[in-house]
Amino acid sequence: MVRLLAYLLGLACLLLSKAAVAGAEKQPRYLGSQVCAACHGDQAEAWANSHHAWALRPASPEFVLGDFEDAVFEHIGVRTRFFRRDEGYFVETEGPNGELAEFEIAYAVGVEPLQQYLVELDRGRLQPLDIAWDTTAKRWFHLFPGVAIAPDDGLHWTGSYKNWNGRCADCHSTGFVKAYEARSRRYQSRWSEMNVACEACHGPGEAHAAWARNPEAFAQTRFAGIDEVGFTISFHRNSPKTETELCAGCHSRRQSLGPDSRVPGSTLSDDFRLALLRQGLYHADGQILDEVYVHGSFLQSKMHAKGVRCSDCHEPHDLSTRAEGNDLCVACHNPIGNPRFPSLKKALFDGLEHHFHELGSPGALCVSCHMPARTYMVVDPRRDHSFRVPRPDLSVTLGTPNACTACHDDRDDLWAAGQVRAWYPGGRSGTPHFASTLAAARNGSHDAGLRLSALAADRTQSAIVRATALDLLLGYDPLNASGLADLLTDEAPLVRRAAVRLQGLAPPRLRVIRLLPRLKDPVRLVRIEAARLLLGVPPAAIPTDFRPTFAAAVFEYQASLLATADFPETQANLGGLAYRIGNTQAAEEAFRTALEMDPYFAQVWVQLGELLHAGGRSREALSTLREGVSKVPDEGLLHNALGLLLAEQGALADSAESLKRAAEHMPGNARVRYNLSLALERLGEIEAAGAAMHEALERAPDDPDIIYALGVHLLKTGDLDKAEAQASRLLELFPARSEGKQLLDEIRRQR
Repeated sequence: MVRLLAYLLGLACLLLSKAAVAGAEKQPRYLGSQVCAACHGDQAEAWANSHHAWALRPASPEFVLGDFEDAVFEHIGVRTRFFRRDEGYFVETEGPNGELAEFEIAYAVGVEPLQQYLVELDRGRLQPLDIAWDTTAKRWFHLFPGVAIAPDDGLHWTGSYKNWNGRCADCHSTGFVKAYEARSRRYQSRWSEMNVACEACHGPGEAHAAWARNPEAFAQTRFAGIDEVGFTISFHRNSPKTETELCAGCHSRRQSLGPDSRVPGSTLSDDFRLALLRQGLYHADGQILDEVYVHGSFLQSKMHAKGVRCSDCHEPHDLSTRAEGNDLCVACHNPIGNPRFPSLKKALFDGLEHHFHELGSPGALCVSCHMPARTYMVVDPRRDHSFRVPRPDLSVTLGTPNACTACHDDRDDLWAAGQVRAWYPGGRSGTPHFASTLAAARNGSHDAGLRLSALAADRTQSAIVRATALDLLLGYDPLNASGLADLLTDEAPLVRRAAVRLQGLAPPRLRVIRLLPRLKDPVRLVRIEAARLLLGVPPAAIPTDFRPTFAAAVFEYQASLLATADFPETQANLGGLAYRIGNTQAAEEAFRTALEMDPYFAQVWVQLGELLHAGGRSREALSTLREGVSKVPDEGLLHNALGLLLAEQGALADSAESLKRAAEHMPGNARVRYNLSLALERLGEIEAAGAAMHEALERAPDDPDIIYALGVHLLKTGDLDKAEAQASRLLELFPARSEGKQLLDEIRRQR
């Protein structure tokens, strides 16, 4: 980490012939909610018992809701006891060394439907227990029931992935400063207020308070980035984006580009890298799967596209909805409509002719069909905010969930699809949806590249869908980088950033030409992505007039890395970057740091093994991969990497055994079976090799390497007809590749 950051700093300084630091205006200070309440009493009273107010509280009797009267909870052999001592709250549970130990509770987090508890460990680390209090059922429960997590695992409650300072605090407090020191791995974190208070949304209040005291004498120029009344953020009815992006900073699945709480008013893409509709996070049709919160779903909705904002439905101070049940939705969706949204269809939606369910039943609720819920953290149901129309027809073809069978769990998707078609014969059933393209790409379909390109260029789709299509194109034809280069200037920052990433497939000369303008992009997210992809080119390739701009973007990129230097995944990314730019010493340092933080990080074991092998340290690489396999025995990636290295060293029997293990743990992976087939053939196990190659083709029927290899195998075993079929298919799918014609010529020669 330190070596790479020093390299980046040196590069930036090299590129800058002259550097000047401009004097900044004074930043307003945080004053605290008590100051705000003096003038805004009604709002402060509404906020006082909200979830925001309970986001982080001291461990004191008025805030701790759990049972600490010698309550005992057992989970997979670990006995945890919650108790009081003097005025404090304590827990006895498994510590980082695997032994039972006592820990004092420092803070309580949340109020309903659960409350968690923070412990302060060494080096200023705040860590939340995995055992939480169910505030509804009044019971202790484990957030990962039935899962045993080893004490040295980064996922243990004491581990790096559960660290509050780095993962949670910026959204659960106001004016948070992480203050992480990378060398010592120590935190000296602080905040202006420990919960989500007034200034978390309205910005630091010093300038506004000065304006309120004497509007006539208010000197706006004394402060940086404020409006005429002293706020860093201005809420106006004609600017829904300002409010939506403010809320999205916390109510989204994202990675921060800075270490501290953002100052309200900045652009979302200046502060965060929003997660796209990636496999494991979202279903192929964009429905929520993992804990992705709200914003990624809302971006897909027509409501977002038409300018609906969070406060249209949610009261921003007490966080309640503005009406109960269907009354909230029919405020707009009714026969009269809403003048703010003139394109809205005027019709009766809260009636049998629309929802076909008994009035007053759960099925008659708008949210049941259009905002289905998924439960996270065992007891916390959260609704999908994409406001989608149920599509059970997509469930039939793609396996995505639907609201109909989520309630009618005794019926199947075919029934639901038929019912919806009967109710809405002119509806959306059977109409095109981006889900089919994303599903095809996730499954590795050969023809998905063209469909992804069309989806990325389709400006009728939401930005997050288009950016996801660009992201998936990284696994397809490099020529897409040229065909979609015009998206580098798209109006949506999400699309521009994904378009920049796609240019990583372009030849270096074209990459430089296309990405130089993006170093001046209006948002930081795009600038640092362009800088990252240009780091691999020689400094001399950057034109002289662009070098200060490039240097500034490199500085921003360096800062974004430093912001999450306490994350194992950042260390892994640092290692990959250092390796790519040829700094192998820094790469090895970063990989080893990542493994110290999380010794179960399988991908890093693989990356470290590859680095050592490429550096001529094959014996170390072999022992590294074996150590990784012993640590994560169920990870197919490790078995595959070990098998390939063993094959290269001539240990074919051991190689085949490792590749068999890889295939067991990666049942859908075609390439593993391809590798296994080659190893078995070298061992002389011809029949088993053929079976493995057929299995590979079943999983990736359009993979040219597998088609060719199977054709060669069939040729060697004398099955010329089947070999010819494979050669012909290869020629049909990939006419520009020479292997198909060569194979066909050899078959005909042998006939």
